[in-house]
Amino acid sequence: MHFSVRTDIGRKRTFNEDQAAVFVLDNGYTLAVIADGMGGHRSGDVASTMAVRLMGEHFNELNQTTPETVETWSAWLDSIVRKVNQLIFEKAQSSPEHEGMGTTLEAAVIAEGNCYIAHVGDSRIYTISSEAITQLTKDHSYVNALLSSGQITEEEAEVHPQRNWIMRAVGSERDIEPEFYHVPFTKGDYLLLCTDGLSNKVEPETMRELIVAENTLEEKVIQLINLANERGGEDNITAVLLASTDLGASAV
Repeated sequence: MHFSVRTDIGRKRTFNEDQAAVFVLDNGYTLAVIADGMGGHRSGDVASTMAVRLMGEHFNELNQTTPETVETWSAWLDSIVRKVNQLIFEKAQSSPEHEGMGTTLEAAVIAEGNCYIAHVGDSRIYTISSEAITQLTKDHSYVNALLSSGQITEEEAEVHPQRNWIMRAVGSERDIEPEFYHVPFTKGDYLLLCTDGLSNKVEPETMRELIVAENTLEEKVIQLINLANERGGEDNITAVLLASTDLGASAV
């Protein structure tokens, strides 16, 4: 498994509340995690850092025994995300400076040609091939709820003043219900995890064109982030790109 991880503060923010990492077990099973924190007094950074670190710690404990089926991976991801949610929620309740903090969370396990995903919030995961790009996750956002119910159009959603309001976040409530996805991930495929600092600025087809171009994974990710910055860079921008090919890789 080859991958590249990169985060950028953007052009308008004074600090970065995004976090991302990739963890690899001895057997090659891989966990990619991305989180976009929220909350005042830099507590968003606390939430996203906790989420990524705790997911990695629990994943690394699987080195001796790992789930093997869709059902067991789903149960494992659900259990761990709920544990992470509880810990972040408790920290938010324990200190006034962290009150109200939370984070989006995308966790993707790649094992034996399969990808198992847990999703909370409005960060996104895409699969990319030479022919198509597919958004796997559905935003847990107010605007997406309006869009899904037919109350607004896609064009209206893109410029809606509440398009950044999310309806589900890790740590914001005592209980959380992550959404689970399972897709095949085979040779020639790419998997992109990104925060809304990228997806709000770069349309999917442009993402696909940059990702399938003849560049290293690191160069592809840099190009994606640079384009988001060129188009305004109002938010932090983070991307994790994984490939099941023999392309060069970089871990940041």
